[in-house]
Amino acid sequence: MTSNKRTHVYFFSQLKTLSTVTCQLSTKKAMLIKIYPENPNPREIDKVIEVLRDGGLVIYPTDTVYAIGCDALNVRAVEKICQMKGINPQKSNLSIICYDLSNLSEYAKVNNAAFKLMKKNLPGPFTFILPTSSELPKIYKNRKEVGIRVPDNNIIRTLVKELGNPILTMSVHDDDDMIEYTTDPELIHEKYENLVDLVIDGGFGGFEASTVVDCTTDEFEIVRQGKGILE
Repeated sequence: MTSNKRTHVYFFSQLKTLSTVTCQLSTKKAMLIKIYPENPNPREIDKVIEVLRDGGLVIYPTDTVYAIGCDALNVRAVEKICQMKGINPQKSNLSIICYDLSNLSEYAKVNNAAFKLMKKNLPGPFTFILPTSSELPKIYKNRKEVGIRVPDNNIIRTLVKELGNPILTMSVHDDDDMIEYTTDPELIHEKYENLVDLVIDGGFGGFEASTVVDCTTDEFEIVRQGKGILE
C-alpha cells in the first residue's frame, strides 16, 4: 500500500472513530425542557417524571435557587448526586422536597409546635431540619436528621405530586460560580449537560438560598438566614 493510501485509510479510520465517540457523547447530553410555572404542560411534566422514575438526575427551579434533584427514595440516584456534588451522605444533612405536609410523618418526626410553625410558613423559602423517620432509606438515617422543603413553586411541587415520592434537593450554586451560571437555565444547561439527564427551563432563578430552621429540639433555631422570614 502506498503512503498516500495509508494516509487516507488512517484519516477515514480516525474520522469514523471520532464520529462514533461524538455520537456516544451526544446521547448523554441532558435535555432542556421549557415549562411555564403558571400552567405546567402535562406532557413536559410526564417527560421529567419518566427520567426521575428511571433514576435520572434533574435540574429544576424552586422559589429560591435552581436545584439538582432525584427521586429521594432511589438510593442509587441519591448516591449519584452526592458523588457529583462531592458530598458524603454519611456526614452531610440531606434535604427533600414534599408536595405538602400531609405525608410528612412518613419521612420525619415532627411535634405539634414544629408542625404549626411549618404549616404557617409553607409553601415558602424555608428548609426545616427534623429527625428522620423509619420510612426513609438508610442513607438518610445515618445523619438522623433530614431537611424538609415545600417550595412556593408550581413546577417542582407538581413534579413531586406526580412522582408520588419526595425529591432530593441540592442547590446548583457553587461559591466559584458566576451568578449567571446559577440563575440562567440555558447557562445551567451548558454547565451540567453532561452531568445530569434533564434541565427544566422555568425562567430565571433567584440567587438567595432558603432560610434553614433547626426543629430537632424544642428550642427552634435559625441556622441560616436566607430568603424566608419566619412568621
